[in-house]
Amino acid sequence: MDIASIGGILLAFLGIMAGMMIEGGSLSQVTQPTAAMIVVGGTLGAVMLQFPMAVVLGALKDVMKVFFHNGPDGEKTLHQIVTFAIKARKLGIISIDEDLGQVTDPFLKQALMLAVDGVEPSEVRKIMQLELENRSEIDENIPAVFEAAGGYSPTVGIIGAVLGLIQVMQHLDNIDEVGRGIATAFVATIYGVGMANLICLPIAGKLKIRHRQEQMIKEMMLEGVVSILEGMNPRMVETKLQTYLFESKSNAPYGKDMEAMA
Repeated sequence: MDIASIGGILLAFLGIMAGMMIEGGSLSQVTQPTAAMIVVGGTLGAVMLQFPMAVVLGALKDVMKVFFHNGPDGEKTLHQIVTFAIKARKLGIISIDEDLGQVTDPFLKQALMLAVDGVEPSEVRKIMQLELENRSEIDENIPAVFEAAGGYSPTVGIIGAVLGLIQVMQHLDNIDEVGRGIATAFVATIYGVGMANLICLPIAGKLKIRHRQEQMIKEMMLEGVVSILEGMNPRMVETKLQTYLFESKSNAPYGKDMEAMA
């Protein structure tokens, strides 16, 4: 669970609502289902027009990554690669074949299979780097969906406000109704701006970070497999791969494990 994401969105909404009520406002003033329908429906329609349906559905699915991140554990993956490096150094690269069933990450498993099959390190790097680049290009479309939504929603909110004002203008003979109608009409603008700046754009930014973290872990996997193929010392492999991790849980994570296994 990402406490920053959950706490951030709660803090944003509570801060705005509390400030409004301190000034004498009420929640009923900004609770307008029709305005929400216009903004959400119009924004979603524009996004669906811009992106293929598969990309839109993928973006909606990836929203959960903002609040609950279940990506690969960098430290665990590093430990696994170092273990493979030790085994390959003692028994040869072919000995890793019997452990492939324990590898859950498809990218790492494919790279190890190529290594076990005797593919040259340079070719392993080319093949897996191509997959990594293609995957990265696909992943870039996901944040772009929310960035586009963040651009459309304020404009759709203005459309909602104008539609509300059109309805208000039909009742100019009743000045009280006009005043309430104008206030209601501008709620759509609030929804549009709020949706863009409190939801869509922050989600796009967080997803970019998530995708980059996942990409760096995969780059670490590839570099680890290539290093094993090149016969690099396991201690050097560990030191090299540590540079790919954003945060290290220990200053000397696997030194004792390596000594015990060696």
